[in-house]
Amino acid sequence: MSAKANFRSHLLQRLALTVITSLFALPLALPAQTADDVINAYLKARGGLSKIKAIQTERVTGVITFAPGVEGPFFVERKRPLKMHMEITVNGQSLIRVYDGKSSGWIYNPFAPNAAVLPMTPGDISGIADEADFEGPFVDYKAKGNQIEYVDKEQIDGKIVQKLKLTGKQGDVSYFYFDASTGLIMKWQGTRKVGDKELPWETYFRDFREVDGLKYPFLVESAAVESDQIQKITATKIEINIPLNESQFAKPKPPEPPAAPADPPKPN
Repeated sequence: MSAKANFRSHLLQRLALTVITSLFALPLALPAQTADDVINAYLKARGGLSKIKAIQTERVTGVITFAPGVEGPFFVERKRPLKMHMEITVNGQSLIRVYDGKSSGWIYNPFAPNAAVLPMTPGDISGIADEADFEGPFVDYKAKGNQIEYVDKEQIDGKIVQKLKLTGKQGDVSYFYFDASTGLIMKWQGTRKVGDKELPWETYFRDFREVDGLKYPFLVESAAVESDQIQKITATKIEINIPLNESQFAKPKPPEPPAAPADPPKPN
């Protein structure tokens, strides 16, 4: 082979190697993932933004477990704009939390020393909108005062997840993890106030099912980090766009005390 032919052959090999290398490197040159990419994939996976915005009312019914042997039924009703009524019953006693969607809320705690319907504190009110908002923090997040940043990819239980950092309008920071294969939310990580302490907390969202074209997690498991005591919320039924009476979102009345057991019949 002449020197000229040898040079041409070498040049073709170099060009082929360059092309192959470029093809395999191409995905690395694509635009980086953004927070809005993850959010849009999540909203699409749930059923679409238009369906989420079409929800006017919502009721979730199920069982809440605080610890082994400490559990009971619950229901949460929510209605636009930001109205909420929640009841949890444990050992025959019902705890009630109500927010009128404007500026007033009430709590009835039957386990308090002097059980009565009390107004929510400013601290309670400051966080109640997040509970009452069934759209979640990602729909119109900028208008809600939330800042969201893309963090990175991670692995949870063998699955690739996309991690987002959310800073709320009160300055609170939490992290959300989305299953990269389904787009659905998989985990929340932040802090919860327990007594006088702020504890690091994790929540997992499982058992997604479709309800009228929208996907909801029917099992939510929460626990303090490094704790083996898991709290569970198991939904048995989720209903959307059902009639809800406005009286449900006004100041509640204390439940009637349980009836005293009847005296046993006396012998003749």
